[in-house]
Amino acid sequence: MNTVKLNLLKKIYVGILLVIFGGIVLHAPVSVISGVLFPGYTLIIKSWKEILMLIAGSIALVLILKNKQQKILRDPIVVIIMIYAALHLLLVILFGGNIAAVAAGLAIDLRYLFFFVLVYVVLKIHPSYGKLFIKVGLAGAFVVIMFALLQIFILPYNALEYIGYSKYSILPYLLVDNNYHFIRINSTLRGPNPLGAYIGVVLSVLVAFIVKNKVKYKRQLLPILLLFIGGLVTLWISYSRSALIGAIIAVAVVLSVVFIKKISKKCLLGILIAVMALFGGLFIFRHTYFVTNILLHDNPNSLSVSNSNEQHTDSLIDGFGQLIEQPIGAGVGSTGSASIIGGQSEIIENQYLFIAHESGWIGLGLFLIIFIKIMYKLWQRRSDWLSLGVFAGGIGLALIGLLLPVWVDDTVSIIWWGLAAVALLYSGKDYNGKNKRIY
Repeated sequence: MNTVKLNLLKKIYVGILLVIFGGIVLHAPVSVISGVLFPGYTLIIKSWKEILMLIAGSIALVLILKNKQQKILRDPIVVIIMIYAALHLLLVILFGGNIAAVAAGLAIDLRYLFFFVLVYVVLKIHPSYGKLFIKVGLAGAFVVIMFALLQIFILPYNALEYIGYSKYSILPYLLVDNNYHFIRINSTLRGPNPLGAYIGVVLSVLVAFIVKNKVKYKRQLLPILLLFIGGLVTLWISYSRSALIGAIIAVAVVLSVVFIKKISKKCLLGILIAVMALFGGLFIFRHTYFVTNILLHDNPNSLSVSNSNEQHTDSLIDGFGQLIEQPIGAGVGSTGSASIIGGQSEIIENQYLFIAHESGWIGLGLFLIIFIKIMYKLWQRRSDWLSLGVFAGGIGLALIGLLLPVWVDDTVSIIWWGLAAVALLYSGKDYNGKNKRIY
């Protein structure tokens, strides 16, 4: 293959990955609208990203061979991911199951790791492409946050019903304890909880950029302020408690890494006292309207027939019991939306128990090795704003995973794992240590 064809193939490959990375924030409304307009092709249209990933995977093999970069396939992270994928295929052979459920399970369990590898491959060969992913990621965040603000301040709360959102596809909104005073928006994601988790990553990356670069360029100031303030408003109106906690901790990690050595002991003591006072105040006023409705989602006067706190608890107890009883798991597609396709409807509201249910103790162990290894590498590069922001966002998402299967949502998982690949291989600084501009 000559150089011209190889360069064209490379551009097609990068283009496919950028389409996935940018388009994933619109996946929910596109899938709903396609279901209304083309009901016979809904499954194919919903699988657009997985189809594109398979095409990109074929191109990646060609690029690796033609550029003589076979060593990428021996990279420890890539090797462990391939072992994790092989385990899933082995479990498919072992457990079998409904074909549609198994296919959905494979997609849910592996797509974000596959996307990570695809981005990792191209940036191993051409690190400079990382800048494109950052720009596309920022554009996607702008779309999500601006539409969320439209939902909050301008559009009617049920606006998404007019494009096909319903109980048969994606609910157009949710309520806190069935209370219309607390409407939880979706923006362009699948629900308020994924929206909150996504915003947490956006905020941690923005804060890392601000404190590391001190916003030196005036034309960067306005869009960053719009994203940051809009992100805060969106996070709050999502009423996602896990996302709020995750975002606070993520931002705190960024600020701690940057300023911990610059803060005096008296200031640290003051911060500690303020945090203790905050929690003390929440405890004292735990029966107030604000705390019971917004923070605890546990209004005793609620008309809701179920309590979300009790549902979380029951799910954790059930999931942990199955973890003990099923050391090799229950098979791919046995949990979440994939299990509903197979007629089982097994819902586990914990990412780690979710993985263990699908792939057993070995699968959970492999996943933790992959995640921890990536997080460690990001920590080693914490002097770079993007690596620090993604690392902090990863901590927030890991904590959210204790209460929700956070990686199941395709937008949240593809965005974070894609950014992780970019952060590991693309530096926000040039070789002289000066900050690069991203606009």
